[in-house]
Amino acid sequence: MGIFKIEGGISLKGEITPQGAKNEALQILCAVLLTPEKVVINNIPDIIDINKLITLLGNLGVKIQKTGSGSYTFQADEVNISYLETEAFKKEGGSLRGSIMIVGPLLARFGKGYIPKPGGDKIGRRRLDTHFEGFINLGAKFRYNREDHFYGVEAPKGLKGADMLLDEASVTGTANIVMAAVLAKGKTTVYNAACEPYLQQLCKMLNCMGAKITGVGSNLLTIEGVESLGGCEHRVLPDMIEIGSWIGLAAMTKSEITIKDVSWDNLGVIPNTFRKLGITLERRGDDIYIPAHVDGYEVKTDIDGSILTIADAPWPGFTPDLLSIVLVVATQAKGDVLIHQKMFESRLFFVDKLIDMGAKIMLCDPHRAVVMGHDFKSQLKATTMSSPDIRAGISLLIAALSAKGTSTIQNIEQIDRGYERIDERLRAIGANIVRA
Repeated sequence: MGIFKIEGGISLKGEITPQGAKNEALQILCAVLLTPEKVVINNIPDIIDINKLITLLGNLGVKIQKTGSGSYTFQADEVNISYLETEAFKKEGGSLRGSIMIVGPLLARFGKGYIPKPGGDKIGRRRLDTHFEGFINLGAKFRYNREDHFYGVEAPKGLKGADMLLDEASVTGTANIVMAAVLAKGKTTVYNAACEPYLQQLCKMLNCMGAKITGVGSNLLTIEGVESLGGCEHRVLPDMIEIGSWIGLAAMTKSEITIKDVSWDNLGVIPNTFRKLGITLERRGDDIYIPAHVDGYEVKTDIDGSILTIADAPWPGFTPDLLSIVLVVATQAKGDVLIHQKMFESRLFFVDKLIDMGAKIMLCDPHRAVVMGHDFKSQLKATTMSSPDIRAGISLLIAALSAKGTSTIQNIEQIDRGYERIDERLRAIGANIVRA
């Protein structure tokens, strides 16, 4: 396992360009299975989770050609469905959470889809019911092998459109159901659908391929099934989670940073949430400029003067993937913040590492933590720690970059799963970080 050694307490300066969005790319890559024609995708991030999915597609028989940095051509005209029942697939598919989204396209086009219990971050219970209940509503038969933890859905006579109300606004569940429904016979309506920008991007790509999806951007999607889909060219959005990470990094290290080409119109409440923490950020064209916060940043209380609460929610609420960043940024704010992680019950368990560094945090229960900011009067101290998941990992890295002394972060493969060449990009703006 690799490690990062970080000398903290250094102000950074410069420009940084966000990578392509991991969560969008996982959906978009699975969608190439819906057509035998060529699909061109640009701005794909070079990170572990995405590269695993590309390898999986290749093993399924998809023809893949890298045409440039972040640009690929995919052609799924000779898919090997029998690979789904091999031991190699069970091992490969189980190592990646995003692999669940190959099931919808395979079911729609080939009448069957299988997947081992997917891996991913250990951030609490992550149920798959929404996915499979959606497939069952479309006419598929479900089976589950408890010994192998192997899921399967089959519809040899094809899928039929249906009306459904999702029990949760699952992003990957919505994506999977939409990809299955585009080739079903008749009309499908999906109510309580996720409406994240990444899901909107998937729908726009599918429509470009010949699908008929309306209601994009709302929580009610209507899909008119079509006979087949064709090829297209698509560009992945910049990663909003990485953008939020850079905002937090700039504030914590008192750095002057410009984040380039952020696609402001797709950031939702993210900029204003950081402003509630007292962080100054300016819109300059499609860039975000964050000045050096030499005098720190002060938390804005609620209108009645009560403690600021920042909670996650389905889009257009605040994304749960950035709560870890907000939490670590709050450790040096002037004022107190209640962090409420509603959607996952294990995502706050990294706070003990911040407490070891000198942060004042009270973990109330698995979902809530109160952070009492230092206002930079007491600098975090360097330590040795391990990255438990992608988002906690980047939060610990931000803490280390702001801390006094040299910190070591172990298990950095967790960070590499979601952030492209992060050490190189940080060094380019002045960070003292070494990969070993």
